[in-house]
Amino acid sequence: MTARGMLSRQRIVDAAAAVADRTGLASVSMRSVGAELRVEAMSLYHHVSNKEALLDALAEWAFVQIDLPEIGDPWRDAMVQRAESARTVLRAHPWALGMLESRPVPGPALLRHHDRVLGCLMTEGFSAALATHAFSTIDAFVYGFALTEAGLPFTPGEGAEAAFASQVAPPPEDYPYLARSLAELLHGGDYAFEDEFRNGLELILDGLAQRRMSIGTPWQ
Repeated sequence: MTARGMLSRQRIVDAAAAVADRTGLASVSMRSVGAELRVEAMSLYHHVSNKEALLDALAEWAFVQIDLPEIGDPWRDAMVQRAESARTVLRAHPWALGMLESRPVPGPALLRHHDRVLGCLMTEGFSAALATHAFSTIDAFVYGFALTEAGLPFTPGEGAEAAFASQVAPPPEDYPYLARSLAELLHGGDYAFEDEFRNGLELILDGLAQRRMSIGTPWQ
């Protein structure tokens, strides 16, 4: 069977993801994906109508990678599971940061994802409004944290934060509170920036738990 004969929509989207992983989203085109599959670009059009349709499918691909919690799971555990999975996907595929919510026509994977997250919250006592606020706030934090991680000026690892701080720490007489913060955080030698993800997520969830207990209180 020829390479063209073995083509499928799924193989094409998987190849597009591989191109994006290797050289970035801007490099994804019908030509580059065809080259990845070792076929002529024109043969892709039998399965994907154009580049915009390919990008729509790529956004769907990214959503499918994120583990979805089950409705009926404790809401807090569900939100932690989903947030940590989303962060893992975004770390592995940084190009997805600009894809998850940007496509003009939402696909079934996106719709299923949103419906499931809202369902996990609404079946656990969240109003529709509070569930929507929770979803938006958690996603803003997850996406923002993933973006920050992608741009760190050092490679996270044992002692990486302390080593970087020692190189760039400003004069303590000019920045006393920053100096104090660095001294206290790095004193034990076990500080890791990646731990701030769970710390920040727990702060958000604590606030949501309080809001959930007073469901009639407007979101402010």
